[in-house]
Amino acid sequence: MTDGTIITLISLGVTVLFMLGTPVFLVIAYWVLGCSFVLGMTLDNIGSALSDVFTDGFALLAMPLFILTGDLINKSGIARRLSDFAYSCLGWLRGGLAMASLGACGLFAAISGSNSATTATIGSMLHPEMVKGGYDERFSAATAAAGGTVGIIIPPSIIFIVYGFLMNLPISDLFVAGIIPGSMMVLGMMLACWIVCMYNGWGYLIPLQLSRMLKTAVGAWLGFFAIGLVLWGIYTGKFSPTEAAGVTVGFCVIVGVLSLPLFRLMGAPDSERPVSDKSYGEMLVVEGFKVSEIPSITMRSAQITGILAPLIAVSVVMQQILSLLGAQEVIGNFVTSMGGYHAVLFTAMGIVFVTGMILESLPVTIILAPILAPIAASVGVDPIHFAVIFLVGASIGFITPPYGLNLYVASGVTGVPYFRLLKFTLIYLAALLTVWLIVALVPATTTLLLPGR
Repeated sequence: MTDGTIITLISLGVTVLFMLGTPVFLVIAYWVLGCSFVLGMTLDNIGSALSDVFTDGFALLAMPLFILTGDLINKSGIARRLSDFAYSCLGWLRGGLAMASLGACGLFAAISGSNSATTATIGSMLHPEMVKGGYDERFSAATAAAGGTVGIIIPPSIIFIVYGFLMNLPISDLFVAGIIPGSMMVLGMMLACWIVCMYNGWGYLIPLQLSRMLKTAVGAWLGFFAIGLVLWGIYTGKFSPTEAAGVTVGFCVIVGVLSLPLFRLMGAPDSERPVSDKSYGEMLVVEGFKVSEIPSITMRSAQITGILAPLIAVSVVMQQILSLLGAQEVIGNFVTSMGGYHAVLFTAMGIVFVTGMILESLPVTIILAPILAPIAASVGVDPIHFAVIFLVGASIGFITPPYGLNLYVASGVTGVPYFRLLKFTLIYLAALLTVWLIVALVPATTTLLLPGR
């Protein structure tokens, strides 16, 4: 039996495991181990590659820190205040609460950098409110799932960190390049949401009150400060993305611990009365958390990191094996044969979209970015522009069946079955695909804010 036949059998075997629900990390790990033995690669090579990822990847240190940031702002109550502000601005429109959910996803993403965390946090907070407000529960859950897609595009972004690490691109430039496309994704989904809600008559309207907007803005000041701190520090070069993550975690810990006694002194105003009845002084205070709760919050973040970090490491070894097997040349020749600039770009986008339907964005990025990015650069696509195109496509995979991680997350936090979400996901999918096409055709959407571009 030839090596090619054995590798084919191994690939079929792990595909069956994947279809049976085996975690992606184990599927890739089994494939890597099996192919390593067939190709005569020693286990020392695997161990060395894994070690290099964790010891040399300084940029990857930002990943667990931004994950922790998302958990801290959720526990402290800052995420709720950002949601209240979004609703005060949009609640006067038909579908205002649903659009506020999307806006809150964008604000939360600007601190956390995670798709699934954004969906879980905003979905668990606002889905019950949307159902009470007259929205279909399936649409409400689909809205939370779709809103979470901006989590890896609006900076800071965990997947941008990984992409920059793999392709040796400035992570700070990638963060800045994601601001306009991420905002476009939110606005595109809001438009789709408004159309659906106008057609169905969903949502109760609240009057547009300047006093309510000002109070909720004051209440969300800590969230705005955290967003501004990250973007200012990275954009001005005061600190690297990794340092920005550390600073943000420290800020959230200090705010959370110091806010709790003040919140109790106010008599827990956030849970007692509506925003319109509160004073500006009350709105300044968030719920916070106890020092004793920090270990449990950190442990939850560590569990998520423990899932992502090994997947990154083992996927790096997978790249080496694919290179030995000539997969990169095969894919590269196929894409290159399409022709010029736009043909290559659209072919690469198609590959990312199809792959994102069955894999999470992390393995898609680790496996395909080193193959497709050099080809795109060879036909004149700006590396930063292509990075954003690539990752916007990967983010759309979060609501694209059969994988659609955000759909599973939204289903879990809302209790709405997975397959009942799909109908109302289509309108958001159409909006995101339209934005993706615009970003691909208009490079200025990614390079406009970059200095010297």
